[in-house]
Amino acid sequence: MKSKEFFLPETKQDSKYPPWIKASLFALQISFVLALLIVWATSKNLQESKNLWVLFFYSFPSEFLIATVPHEPALLYFGKFYSPFTVALVAISGTLLTEMLNYSTFKYVTDLKIFIKLQQKKAVQKTIQFFNRAPFVTLWVAGITPIPFYPLRFLVVLARYPLFKYILVVFLSRFPRFVILAYIGYKIQVPDYILVALFVTLIVIANISIFRSLRNRKKKGQPYVT
Repeated sequence: MKSKEFFLPETKQDSKYPPWIKASLFALQISFVLALLIVWATSKNLQESKNLWVLFFYSFPSEFLIATVPHEPALLYFGKFYSPFTVALVAISGTLLTEMLNYSTFKYVTDLKIFIKLQQKKAVQKTIQFFNRAPFVTLWVAGITPIPFYPLRFLVVLARYPLFKYILVVFLSRFPRFVILAYIGYKIQVPDYILVALFVTLIVIANISIFRSLRNRKKKGQPYVT
């Protein structure tokens, strides 16, 4: 019975905004990050820019939901031109704002009826119970290591983990990681062509499950092709 407390419907405080306002905010958040990604991807000048504002705004698509681009090459790149502390400070500023968007976005999704039903499944409840044994430590370890972090973005909302604690642990885990990566870039001065190769490799690794899924669907569909 206790596990049900994780899946309570919206409280009065959560419901103070009409559905259309929450839907509009959700759409704006998605559109904002997509726009930043498109602008960055289509502008060679921005991709080669050494301006720290580029790093700040790059943090949004690189940390939003299931990240579309990796943050590691950017930190290594800017580490060649600025002190590791400066690079990490700019990156963590954008990251914390992005994680606030993540929390808000996932909260909107989990409040939909289809996901409320999904939350009642035993597997989901057991996962949340396991997470709640040591949520802060779990988030810190995932944040400072190469462990994929995006599943926990969804889990903290399902577990009703407080936003303040979530942002605190993101700072305490991500900031040291960013300092280390920027310091490596500062010390080694990684050539740009290696950074590009790393960028592509990390994107492939991050999306390998999607590639496999598409391949499997294609194989399953082959017998039906005439």
